[in-house]
Amino acid sequence: MDKIHLKSPSNWINDPNGFIYYKGKYHLFYQHFPYAPVWGRMHWGHAVSDDLVTWEHKGIALYPTKKNDRSGCFSGSAVEHDGKMHIFYTGINYREEDPENINCALNYGFIASQMKIVSQDGYTFDNFNAKTTIIQPLRDSTSGSESDTRDPKVWRGSDAWYMIVGSTYDNNGRFLFFKSENLENWEYVNYCEKRGFGCIWECPDYFEVNGKGVVIFSPIGILNDNMTYDSAAICCFADFDEKSCKMTMSDEYSMFDYGIDMYAPQSNTDENGRRVVIAWARMPEAVGNNENKRIGMMCIPRVVDVRNNHIYFSPHPNIRKAFSKKSGKPSHKSGYMLKTAINNGESINVGGYIIRREDDIIITDRTAVFINDKNYRLIAKTPVVKEGNRLEIYVDSNLIEIYINDGEYVLSSVVYGLSDIIEGGEYEIFVTE
Repeated sequence: MDKIHLKSPSNWINDPNGFIYYKGKYHLFYQHFPYAPVWGRMHWGHAVSDDLVTWEHKGIALYPTKKNDRSGCFSGSAVEHDGKMHIFYTGINYREEDPENINCALNYGFIASQMKIVSQDGYTFDNFNAKTTIIQPLRDSTSGSESDTRDPKVWRGSDAWYMIVGSTYDNNGRFLFFKSENLENWEYVNYCEKRGFGCIWECPDYFEVNGKGVVIFSPIGILNDNMTYDSAAICCFADFDEKSCKMTMSDEYSMFDYGIDMYAPQSNTDENGRRVVIAWARMPEAVGNNENKRIGMMCIPRVVDVRNNHIYFSPHPNIRKAFSKKSGKPSHKSGYMLKTAINNGESINVGGYIIRREDDIIITDRTAVFINDKNYRLIAKTPVVKEGNRLEIYVDSNLIEIYINDGEYVLSSVVYGLSDIIEGGEYEIFVTE
């Protein structure tokens, strides 16, 4: 069981996949290499929850069995139709395996197909008989890339099913849009691109909140500052016309999370219709002992809202309800939450992780609690904060999430070696049972 933050039971975890509320349970799948705490031939792990707070791992859901996914089951999404769970994902076939590690490709040589598997109950997946290829590898290089077209997100529109897929063309990221009447036969309709938003667009997700269209995706190369992680999750407003599948994106974007460690967010509606998103926290080093090392984890489920033409991400109400006020100082090993306020010139030290406010910007410094690698970003900053000084800080052994003014901005950081010392400012402490 995992509580608050879903973590890999062992070994490697990355992108959240197939996030869905199905038959009274939340299902979250995730990219998983079950044999070592390193990236490798992708499988889908599976976890379920009653409340988005406590997660139970259900083992491996998808694994390579077909020619088009023999080298891995990359990311995708899930929908419910006729009582069944329909999962869409990208099947990968390596052009040439690395002879020294057959779980990886030489020279990034992929061939990508869009595939589907149907489950009758959301728990059993017939990897041998229930898979089909619904979109063959792209042979027309003018529409997208045969190698880098992936991560299908499917949703029901007013008259049909729609799919957005991330791709690239001429070293510039783009979305491809497909349409289907029956979830089986898919027609390519249109694309969307915008210069200066990175070279490959991964893990796209489009939805509407409060009448506003929002697109969240993870462009490779958008940071372009020669630091580790040149990719980051971003969000912006967008309009989508179903008839033409034309998407018009805003020229301005925000970071999904200003700590830059979060990647590949995927959304779902909860049982009350709220739009909820979960993302992968990238960890550069594994933790745990030799028999149970793990690397990677998921952030707290975040509710998406649009207020005053701004996109907010706040902790899901069930997460907040899971914490109760405590006297004394808790341990980061069991996790806790701090509520505090911070004004210009003030700072707080959370186990060696420094949070301060200067010129209405929240700045964090993880130098003392991160790995000794100068190529990682140690300092993170938000834009200018406009709506107050309130901080809601969730502390885990390897992840700190800071929600500013109920999600005006979020800044999260992967950390290592936190102490239990909290210094500076006045704060309230909350813990889970």
